[in-house]
Amino acid sequence: MKIHIQAIGEEQFDGFASYLNNHLSDNGAVGTGYFQPLPRQASFFSETRIAAFRVALGRALTEPGWRRAWVSLNAQERITGHVDLRALAEPHTEHRCLLGMGVDRDFRQAGLGQALLSHALSWARDEAGLEWVDLQVLAGNEKARRLYARAGFVQTGLIPAMFKIDGQVLDYVLMSRRVILPK
Repeated sequence: MKIHIQAIGEEQFDGFASYLNNHLSDNGAVGTGYFQPLPRQASFFSETRIAAFRVALGRALTEPGWRRAWVSLNAQERITGHVDLRALAEPHTEHRCLLGMGVDRDFRQAGLGQALLSHALSWARDEAGLEWVDLQVLAGNEKARRLYARAGFVQTGLIPAMFKIDGQVLDYVLMSRRVILPK
């Protein structure tokens, strides 16, 4: 499948928000499982989260709370997946960021996750000069964990029973990848 990856700017944001809301509607569904720590009835992109995401995209990398996001688009300009990087909330972590990503249900298992991940890691290293990219993934999301491991992420922690959602107990896996080697 031919795709291209582009940064989310103000002009693309409304379409991205609509895509993400649709994407989140799969969270916890039969056959998909949980990929976000949200109950089924709260698996949507709320107005509060939309506003916070939009503001964070406009922040400079030197400011706390920055965020950058990209989407993959097919030949018909349909959003097929997304990836985002954001500042960590803790002080003294400016050399790291947190990754989030997803692929639209109709385009999974086509290599999009790998392409989006590669794009974000290159940007983190080459454009932002970040040293580490971290992520958090629900332990039951085996496909995502395998993708991250193939991309060089290493499990750095596991928080058992981190979430109790819709009657299920879910563990949280922490993973990291160094993108700039020490001198």
